[in-house]
Amino acid sequence: MTQAQLAERLGEYQSFVARLESGQRRVDVVELIELGSILGFDPAAAVSRIAD
Repeated sequence: MTQAQLAERLGEYQSFVARLESGQRRVDVVELIELGSILGFDPAAAVSRIAD
């Protein structure tokens, strides 16, 4: 999936996705849940791995 495709599904601009990807912007909880839904991952499992 391209940045432009993800941005479209999120209802955001491509630059928003580029900032997320580069680490210039952090993902909030609501965005993490939406990203999980779009990209097919479990946000709770992702957070659990970070917390360990």
